[in-house]
Amino acid sequence: MSGVVASPAATQTSTELAGRVAIVTGGASGIGRAIAEDLAGAGATVVIADIDGAGAAAVASSLPDAWALTTDVSRPDACAALVAAVVAKQGRLDILVNDAGLQHVSPLHEFPVERFEHLLRVLLLGPAMLIRAALPVMYEAGWGRIVNIGSINSHIAHPNKSAYVAAKHGLLGLTKTVALEAGPHGVTVNCVCPAFVRTPLVEKQIADLARTEGLAIEDVPARVMLAPSAIKRLIEPAEVAAYVRFLCGPASASITGTSQLIDGGWTAR
Repeated sequence: MSGVVASPAATQTSTELAGRVAIVTGGASGIGRAIAEDLAGAGATVVIADIDGAGAAAVASSLPDAWALTTDVSRPDACAALVAAVVAKQGRLDILVNDAGLQHVSPLHEFPVERFEHLLRVLLLGPAMLIRAALPVMYEAGWGRIVNIGSINSHIAHPNKSAYVAAKHGLLGLTKTVALEAGPHGVTVNCVCPAFVRTPLVEKQIADLARTEGLAIEDVPARVMLAPSAIKRLIEPAEVAAYVRFLCGPASASITGTSQLIDGGWTAR
């Protein structure tokens, strides 16, 4: 594609998060995997939580000191059990990254009710319950970093994504509210909101959007996903991971309750 900008290089290793323990949900693939790799590269012990237990274990095996837990974040009891297991084994929890996600594309009048509810449970209830379980541990330590992976759909809507858009808007509201509660305890809470990232989830969306928009699959990225952006390329997972790592580190101590957009200029219009 003419005018496509090259992707930046992956983040180099450092020790800025040495001694920290992090949970990354949805860490078996896509953005979550990139975040787990980046945090581990910065010295953190990373717990990869995913409903795909085998995938989570495979990622953990490639990282120093990492381990994996099979977790269904749509269940509040599983969220509480995840945090309890990490604290029992590591004695602490410093960082929580809520990345687990899924998508369903359908007009609302045809949207299956059970699917709508499941998206809300994974994308909104799960993060809320994980944060609920993590906060007492972080409060006791007087330090914590919570990063919710939102979306450009935390700010703008898109037809046929009612459940996803509603959940991502809610996640931003949750971020702001908990930031106000947690700030006095040394805990920051932020939401990273990327536009389309090159992940398996987006690859599936291309096919779904081709169907709902009446386009050829090869035309979807340029005509739908990148049309509003000033930078004409999909975002790479490593870019989102680098932003998350910054928000988990010492330089971000005064950043909380924010929405950090990575959208190629989409919302500048």
